[in-house]
Amino acid sequence: MKQVNIVGAGLAGSEAAYQLAERGIKVKLYEMRPKRLTPAHQTGSFAELVCSNSLRGNHLNQAVGVMKEEMRMFDSLIVKTAEQTQVPAGSALAVDRDGFSNTITKVLRSHPLIEIIEEEVTAILDGITVIATGPLTSEGFIHGLSPLFDETLYFYDAAAPIIEASSINMEVCYRKSRYDKGTADYLNCPMDEDTYKRFYQELIKAECAPIKDFELKVFEGCMPFEEMARRGEKTLLFGPMKPVGLEQEGKRRPYAVVQLRQDDARATMYNIVGFQTHLKFPEQKRIIRMIPGLEQADIIRYGVMHRNSFINAPKYLNAFYQYKRNPNLYFIGQFSGVEGYVESAASGIVAAVNIARRLNDQPQVVFPIESVIGSQADYIASANPDHFQPMNANFGLLPELSVDVKKKARKEAYAMRALNAMRQFVSDLNDES
Repeated sequence: MKQVNIVGAGLAGSEAAYQLAERGIKVKLYEMRPKRLTPAHQTGSFAELVCSNSLRGNHLNQAVGVMKEEMRMFDSLIVKTAEQTQVPAGSALAVDRDGFSNTITKVLRSHPLIEIIEEEVTAILDGITVIATGPLTSEGFIHGLSPLFDETLYFYDAAAPIIEASSINMEVCYRKSRYDKGTADYLNCPMDEDTYKRFYQELIKAECAPIKDFELKVFEGCMPFEEMARRGEKTLLFGPMKPVGLEQEGKRRPYAVVQLRQDDARATMYNIVGFQTHLKFPEQKRIIRMIPGLEQADIIRYGVMHRNSFINAPKYLNAFYQYKRNPNLYFIGQFSGVEGYVESAASGIVAAVNIARRLNDQPQVVFPIESVIGSQADYIASANPDHFQPMNANFGLLPELSVDVKKKARKEAYAMRALNAMRQFVSDLNDES
């Protein structure tokens, strides 16, 4: 029987395993957890969400929302499981963290064509192999892969703390979504100007956990909020503490707002939105308890920072996520240089579709560059290798529109063109099978 190895059962590896198995291909899925955990993972479940529990925007006015819609055309395991385990989050698609990973684990463990091998891989395996070990790839495997690359790049990522819901003071906090988008699914902790300034001064002098590297390189989308604060007193007011659209009826608009998002289906836990941090744990507790409504907050999980490794993809990968020097190797997920949960899973779809075609003696196919999935693959393969950095899905990666469209209608035009291109692409694939 046709067989593929997949190393790593994160979002990318889980999606790729499902896509291949559903196409009749046997998969050996290697995962070192729970025997060996990473600095950020806490369980042995597949597709564990290490940072936020949000898969970001779910509307077609955002590129990541279009990407999810494209993934639905491929029966994406990640997207449909997210919808099954969804928790209230306004216009975003957020999930019950444990329910999401437990469901994916159950699906993959019960699939007749997927064999789970619980061990750490430290050398390249024989046969077609998909590397989906993520940004927390073990040191042993990075050493095993080192002959393939001139260098391994990295940045630091951080996770936000999670608060026990029963410890939140609901006489101070109130429910509302920014700009009233969706239902009132966020808890909001308001600050007046004096409270914010005291909070800010304590925050910028709070002690951080030590980082070994001389230079702290962070991904802008996951920048620790204390690092963001050091850019200026008002920086947080234009970021995670932005008060616009969060007025309470009959009350003056707050000067700043801290938002909390539900983290589990039973609403027993909330994470602090945008408050990724690498403050020392006692400092996190002290700073968080300065937030109105969180004076007695019980922190279930403290924020942590971890080093994320990735390869300089344009030097080594093509638009199939295939290693240029060895056609039997594919690199997907964040280790390949994509950034984000959804983006990682999407890379798994591209690789799986093309591996299945190879095994069925069909030529590999480039996903349409007009689509969000295809534009990401094109970026991975053709960005400038001298300045390559991971990037989230965005409309800026897509080709310019061929017709003049007013600014307000451009996102819709990009979205409709992307979805039409992907529908035609999927139709053509189905006609060939």
